[in-house]
Amino acid sequence: MKFKIAICDDEQNQIDYMASIVASWSAHAGHNCEIRTFASAEAFLFEYEEDKAFDILLLDIEMENMNGIELAKRIRKDHNRAEIIFITSHFEFVWEGYEVDALHYLTKPLSAEKLTQVLSKAADKLSVEPPSVVISCDGETLKLYESDILYAEAFLHYIVIHTKDNEYKIKEPISVFENKVSDDFYRIHRSYLVSLKYITRISRTSVTIGNATLPLSRGKYDDINRAFIEHN
Repeated sequence: MKFKIAICDDEQNQIDYMASIVASWSAHAGHNCEIRTFASAEAFLFEYEEDKAFDILLLDIEMENMNGIELAKRIRKDHNRAEIIFITSHFEFVWEGYEVDALHYLTKPLSAEKLTQVLSKAADKLSVEPPSVVISCDGETLKLYESDILYAEAFLHYIVIHTKDNEYKIKEPISVFENKVSDDFYRIHRSYLVSLKYITRISRTSVTIGNATLPLSRGKYDDINRAFIEHN
């Protein structure tokens, strides 16, 4: 597989060391890797704004100005799915990484064997394509990942798909769209299909997702509670 890998550290000897390990790993594993190196979080962000297609990030935590944790939080705001590996000298930073869904922490001095193992773990995770659905919208064919979809809403002959960042209006019955997605979605009403992952409240008459309160059809309260428990 092909991976674009960023190494971000403010110590050049560490950058060179990690780059050599990554290059050796990619050669032995048969991966085609593009390795980009950055001496600061700010330098990484400068390139990231132009090209967000990074797959694996090796981030030193203790950098001047913006540290690795802050950089990871900035990246996750874009819902970027890159696998993040933190490099640190201090264990107290470990807990902060859970906020950004870090794959792993590695401590200095860095073990080449351990980094190789974690890179393989990252590659394995990236090789599994997350569930998605293909739609036609405004003359374009788009792939939406199910993890980005909050709910779909029906209006006569079309539906509006609400995601974390956008809305997509497509000409398609909601029943057809329902058959395209996984059972992580539940039909709460003839006009609404919702992601069970994003429900924050269920009442007898409504379901809340984010700032939206959507109607729940009569008789579905017990079923949706059961489905919510099974899928969360």
